[in-house]
Amino acid sequence: MKAHDAMYIDGEWRPAAGSDTLAVINPADEQVIGHVPAGTAEDVDAAVRAARAALPGWAATPPADRAARIAALRDVLAARAEDIAATVTAELGAPPRLAALLHAALPVTVAGTYAELAATHPFEETVGNSTVYAEPVGVVGAITPWNYPLHQVVAKVAPALAAGCAIVLKPAEETPLTAQLFAEAVHEAGLPAGVFNLVTGAGPVAGRALAEHPDVDLVSFTGSTAVGRRIGALAGGAVKRVALELGGKSANVILPGADLPRAVAVGVANVMSNSGQTCSAWTRMLIPADRYEEAVALAAEAAAKYVPGERVGPLVSARQQRRVLGYIETGIAEGARLVAGGPEAPLATGYYVSPTVFADVTPEMTIAQEEIFGPVVSLLRYEDEDEALRIANGTVYGLAGAVWGEPEEAVAFARRMETGQVDINGGRFNPMAPFGGYKQSGVGRELGAHGLAEYLQTKSLQF
Repeated sequence: MKAHDAMYIDGEWRPAAGSDTLAVINPADEQVIGHVPAGTAEDVDAAVRAARAALPGWAATPPADRAARIAALRDVLAARAEDIAATVTAELGAPPRLAALLHAALPVTVAGTYAELAATHPFEETVGNSTVYAEPVGVVGAITPWNYPLHQVVAKVAPALAAGCAIVLKPAEETPLTAQLFAEAVHEAGLPAGVFNLVTGAGPVAGRALAEHPDVDLVSFTGSTAVGRRIGALAGGAVKRVALELGGKSANVILPGADLPRAVAVGVANVMSNSGQTCSAWTRMLIPADRYEEAVALAAEAAAKYVPGERVGPLVSARQQRRVLGYIETGIAEGARLVAGGPEAPLATGYYVSPTVFADVTPEMTIAQEEIFGPVVSLLRYEDEDEALRIANGTVYGLAGAVWGEPEEAVAFARRMETGQVDINGGRFNPMAPFGGYKQSGVGRELGAHGLAEYLQTKSLQF
């Protein structure tokens, strides 16, 4: 049991303004494993004021010195990887191997990229008779989700630090213990007081207060499209900038010349990773009609390897479990053919959902249009590439995707997809490549130089 009764504000742990707390539940056994303060608008205001006071000094810090602080933070996160992985397993339910390889290791890599960018980015350039400066946007309100509780924190905080911004972080209420560890790492790394601040709490209270605060210059949010719309409206009323990484319904397009067994196996694995709780998951698999039934059999076989409680963890909460099971029931009711998994919870304890595969899914079905955020993959057939493209682009989302086939044909198809990132024939993840969406999948980009640019504004001086 981990009990926290303080917020990290202005370089120290301060008691919360109120006495209310949030319980943290292990989704694998449904037991309470900790408590954190339920932050209020008063806590948010104190954190923002600390960030505002720290901003001028940090913004004036030479980029090389900022890079050194981020590198120190990276090193602390690396040294504490075992504790981080165990905490992610406890509060998210990620299997230990996944927690170590993805949830603990990836943020270290991302922090390292921003240590390098802080030292090498051209914060000043000459354009004709002008000198153009890239300056920090100011105080950043970062609101992060529960599905990647450390990666999403680092993907916002590291570029904001590199840019010279000061930050107030409001993590998801389901996974705040990882954020507490991150605040401890920030302190150990020696960042100046007030440059990073942590307020735990519920979204409608602490999150709203942060988005509305008049001294917050940019709100960076990752989460559902519905909440992103509300945050965008709140920020728009104050004419402040937003960066929104929202939902997805990504297409995994298997062209006729693809290696079908590999494409199906990797596609199913992509959806099952993190129990399907990934906004960029390839949840719609598009298959040529003449190879459709072969792909259905391969997908069912692949899904059977993901045993709940072993290779696939629970969903984060009882609410999320009910939501995903409801989508599975809707798929059955709308006529999709269930070939793996189903709406029955596979274990008596824990918020598990059986890895589920639907065949005979048509583009207009609910499970082909709405983000499920669980281990559910829908298989759709197409007759030709024009139909495949219509299906791939036929949702309100456009976050990620995949194409399998002859390289030139796959690239040509991917260039026509309305989505922010496409993997060709299983291309490896690149932490320096921009990540973000088209359409209702968001505004702005994360990772690499494009992610750094979100936290910068430009000024030109003419001579």
